[in-house]
Parts: sequence; structure tokens; C-alpha cells
Amino acid sequence: MQNSNPNLVVSRVPGAWGSLLVLIGFVLIGMAVGNILAVMILALYTSADTGSVTELLNQLITNPSQVPNGWYAMMILQGTVHFFSYLLPSLVYWFYIERKSLHQFDFRTTPSANVWFLAIILVIAFIPVNSKFIEWNGAMELPEIFSGMEKWMRDKEDQLSVMTAFLTEYDQFGQLLIALFVVVLLPALGEEVLFRGIIQTRLSQQWGNIHLAIWVSAAIFSAIHFQFYGFLPRMMLGALFGYLYYWTGNLKVAVLGHFVNNGFVLVMMYLHNINVVDINIEEKKSMPWMMVLASLFLSAGILSIIKKSGTAQNAAARTNQ
Repeated sequence: MQNSNPNLVVSRVPGAWGSLLVLIGFVLIGMAVGNILAVMILALYTSADTGSVTELLNQLITNPSQVPNGWYAMMILQGTVHFFSYLLPSLVYWFYIERKSLHQFDFRTTPSANVWFLAIILVIAFIPVNSKFIEWNGAMELPEIFSGMEKWMRDKEDQLSVMTAFLTEYDQFGQLLIALFVVVLLPALGEEVLFRGIIQTRLSQQWGNIHLAIWVSAAIFSAIHFQFYGFLPRMMLGALFGYLYYWTGNLKVAVLGHFVNNGFVLVMMYLHNINVVDINIEEKKSMPWMMVLASLFLSAGILSIIKKSGTAQNAAARTNQ
């Protein structure tokens, strides 16, 4: 069966590896520019000189609660760095190296309303399944010979946990809106454009195997976050978004899934902080197996419906040609 997706043609694309190296170069340059601009913006925000801002950055990373207006400073840092590291380099690459437009990320017509709704339900239904991967990954232990590496990984994880806890300790609706933009919308756009729209597409073209491209892209997506004890659950989410993109043919569906996944957690944390709900979604409690199995079957069923919808769309497009 011939694939009607022009971005996922089963063939070897000349210069695919070279173009990916160009993309990596853009991302690295974007990271450098983003960090420099973040320092400059923080200097203006705190009315501090460059040397003081460097100390501020170190304190934000190690002990953010001790920084005056540290929550807002962290949002400035994260938003600036993320935009220049992911979204902007990806769009520059797409427009000026690939010579393509935004609508060319999508290779099928816009899915029906029920597909968008199912994508929202899917990422929420998948939470119990992924909780098991979180539990298993968190319990990972390396052989004794790698004890030094394991300590470093644990220390890094603890540091990131402190930052995450600090960023979710808000009880003002305005803070929730800022967090939804900086921590949810920007990553959903930037990471889906980069990892699904470009890298997954390019790897599929190079290898002629969409499933391998989806899982490798998901692994890269997870690895770049440098959260070793969250690698497996993040990779599973990356694969989930990858299949949403492939089966719907619409990158915006993957962006929506990513946004809902991260946004659901932030909203639940906000509701917990203002004492509307008792559940703390960030607590790493083991979910009952019955709930996990129900989540697994529901997620698989929804994915099957979305896949069939994409297959039907493909068949209709071929009929109309």
C-alpha cells in the first residue's frame, strides 16, 4: 500500500543526515543565544549587573526559593531558553533549509472533531499506564561499578525535582496562566515541531520505517531533557505523540496532546494548591493494577479508532485522486 504522505515517503532522501546536522547546529546556536538573552532579560528584570545575574542563575538552579521573585525569574529563564532552543531554530530550519511552509507539516486534511476529542481523552487515559513506567524507571538501580554515575544521576534528579516543586507552588490564577504559556504551550509547540514534525519525518524518510523513526525520535526527545529517572515514561509519551502525528497526518493533533498532558498536570497542581482537590498528582504513588489495565485497554482502543480514522482518510484521498 502506497503511503500518500509526501513527508513520509519510503525512500532515501539525499542529504537527510546532512540536513539533520544543520538542524542540530541551529539548535545549539539557539541554546547559546537563548541563554545569553535570558541573562540580559534577568539583568533588566532584577536591575542587577551581569556578574550578579550569573550568581542569580546559579541560585535559581540550586535553591530557587531563596531568590526574590524567583518564580517569575524562573519563568523568564525557562521561556526565553526554550523558545530560542527549540521553536525558533526549528522554524528557521523548516523555512530556510527545507524551504517549506507551516501547512506542509500536515500531510492529510484536517481530522474530524471526534479525533481531536479522542486525542484529549487519550493523553488523560494514558496517565495510569505511564505511572507504572514512572514507578519502574524511578526504581532503576545500576550495577555497583557504576555507583558514581548513579549518584550523579540521582543528584541531578533531586535538583530537577526541587525546581519542579518550586515551579508548581503557585496559588494565583495569573501564575497559572503564565505557567500554561511558558511550561505548557511553548514546549508543546517547540518540541512537537522539532521532534515529530522534523526529526521523526526526516528519520522516516532516511530509514523507510516509520515505527523505528517514531521510537528513535521519542528516545531523543526524552534524552534531551536529562531526567534519567524519567526517561522511560517521557519516551512513552513521545511515542504516543509520534503515533498521533502519523495516524492523523496533522501535527496540531500532536501539539494538542502534548499541551493537554502537561496542562492537565499544572491545572491539577493549581487546584490542589488552592484546596479545591485533595489529590496531589505529583505524588509518586503506585496505582492499582486494575486501574492500570483499564487505562491500557482504553488507550489502546482510542489509538485503534484514531488509526482507523487515518486509514479511512488515506483511502478517501486515493479515491479522489
